[in-house]
Amino acid sequence: MSQVKKQIPEFIADGYNPKKEAFVQVSNKDFEGQWTVLMFYPADFTFVCPTELEDMQGQYAKLQELGVEVYSMSTDTHFVHKAWHDHSEAISKLEYTMLADPHKSISRSFDVLDEEAGLAQRATFVIDPDGIIQTMEVNADGIGRDASQIYDKIRAAQFIRENPGEVCPAKWKESGETLTPGLDLVGKI
Repeated sequence: MSQVKKQIPEFIADGYNPKKEAFVQVSNKDFEGQWTVLMFYPADFTFVCPTELEDMQGQYAKLQELGVEVYSMSTDTHFVHKAWHDHSEAISKLEYTMLADPHKSISRSFDVLDEEAGLAQRATFVIDPDGIIQTMEVNADGIGRDASQIYDKIRAAQFIRENPGEVCPAKWKESGETLTPGLDLVGKI
């Protein structure tokens, strides 16, 4: 079921923050007032997951410039996140916080828990400063995500937030033409 345009659920999660080299607690309240990317993935010490998390790290500085914070989350514990960070070349590069959902309640509340496997699905949420989900993407386990695509989605979401009444057409890029829906456009696009 789509979560788009819905308020994120309340939660508190333990996590590992590589920049601080510390365990932290993060809640939905920490998302308030900023744009957030929440990236669920199935499990630490696996195959596709480290490629995705490393790819997101490659976009992290660019996203930070937009005022976006990034969090990854799996059903592993924060202790496992730290061990993975300490032993994986790809994961050791991460600067964003890795959140833990060992009870599976957060994955379930975002409707991305594979109940049979007991693992989070490969899902990405873009959340606005009011805690409203603006975009979401869910992929099958074997299909990795391309983090470079998230930048344009966030810029489009930020644009329409700042420019009510305008919309961004397909393949919209920052500074590209937008549309103002109205009778004059009906049947002319």
